[in-house]
Amino acid sequence: MTDGWDWRQPGGAPTPAAPPGAGAPPAGPPTTPDGVHRGAPASPWWSDALADPWRDPYAPAAVVVPGPVDGAAEPEPVVDPDAPRRPTLRQLLLIPLVTALLAGTLGGALGYAFAVRGGAAGGPVLGAGSAEAPALAQRKPESLAGVAERVLPSVVTVRVAGMGGTSEGSGFIVSADGYVITNDHVVAGGTGKASVVFNDGSTAAASVVGQDPESDIAVIKVSSVTGLRPVEFGDSDALAVGDPVLAIGSPLSLANTVTAGIVSALDRTMQAGDPGGPTRYYAAIQTDAAVNHGNSGGPLVDSAGRVIGVNSTIKSLVADGQEAGNIGLAFAIPINQAKRVTQDIIGTGKARRTVIGAQVGGSGAASGGTGGVRLASVEPAGPAAAAGLRAGDVILRLAGRPMTDPTDLIALVRKFAPGSVVTVEYRRGSSRQNASVTLAADAK
Repeated sequence: MTDGWDWRQPGGAPTPAAPPGAGAPPAGPPTTPDGVHRGAPASPWWSDALADPWRDPYAPAAVVVPGPVDGAAEPEPVVDPDAPRRPTLRQLLLIPLVTALLAGTLGGALGYAFAVRGGAAGGPVLGAGSAEAPALAQRKPESLAGVAERVLPSVVTVRVAGMGGTSEGSGFIVSADGYVITNDHVVAGGTGKASVVFNDGSTAAASVVGQDPESDIAVIKVSSVTGLRPVEFGDSDALAVGDPVLAIGSPLSLANTVTAGIVSALDRTMQAGDPGGPTRYYAAIQTDAAVNHGNSGGPLVDSAGRVIGVNSTIKSLVADGQEAGNIGLAFAIPINQAKRVTQDIIGTGKARRTVIGAQVGGSGAASGGTGGVRLASVEPAGPAAAAGLRAGDVILRLAGRPMTDPTDLIALVRKFAPGSVVTVEYRRGSSRQNASVTLAADAK
């Protein structure tokens, strides 16, 4: 149709057109198809306006949306803007996340600030850090570091001025009133005046109390110094090969140097001395601890920090006149012998020398034997004669130690104190015999 009249019924079914001139349908309340009155006002605003075939197409109309049917969703409630709101699940999860991010940012900023203050910023971080001190920082007293820390305050550097310059060696404090043990060859040739340098770098004047060239022991005394810490003495006769030891001193003027090693051998008989000087004999403690020039007179200590020897001599492969260095063969005077000599020097000004009362004449092999040391002569009133020994006898063992060279007998006798009783095994002709010899002090 071109007149705008929609004559179709709802659903699209055609309806016969009204005759022309019939006019508009009477206004009034609509009814349902079964004739029931709705009671709606006389108005174009009714709910089934689209289904009314008689509606005036030119009248204003509005479609009223039908109400909810059974089973439909509930209408969205109206929210009061002034009412308090409950947090949603998303908000509950977001709050701790934001808090953690803020805490991490703050911690990072503080860490960077402390790093900058400590000088750690501006370069790469090396190594793995630790907030706790390492276990080694709490060193046990029996550790090597603990022993060194305890002994070092008692070790000194000894300097003695002489005609040829200044002699320098080491020493250690043996009494609270200032007595110090060192080597005779450290103070030999000096003027009797010395100085010592302590572990903390302080210095003090000292004087030579006495010296024993044959045992290579000297005693000096520090004056006008209080608070000195003496060493603790060990027992050199109780040592065993393999025992750990520390050598402490000033090798090559490097003060407070500590080296470690073991007891390599015991009763290593030594004969030493400079040309034109006295010959020194002693049955030494051999060690592989690094000892060099300047260690002379310093202590050799055991694993408990007790002094068991006085570092004295080293073996070297260099030729005469060349500077010798450590090759792992160092020798120390046993502390039992050094202590006895020191007490003699402090008490009487000189040391007693232990003798057996006989002169040695060479090895037993030279007289057709199989070893030992032959006695060239025996003093009539000496210890050897009193024990029944005669000239020509060959000493095979002294106190259980085998004799192979005259130095062995002299050095081992000097190790014992006067009055000591030792067992001597000897050969006379083809027979072997034993004797007990009471050693004596030299009458000189």
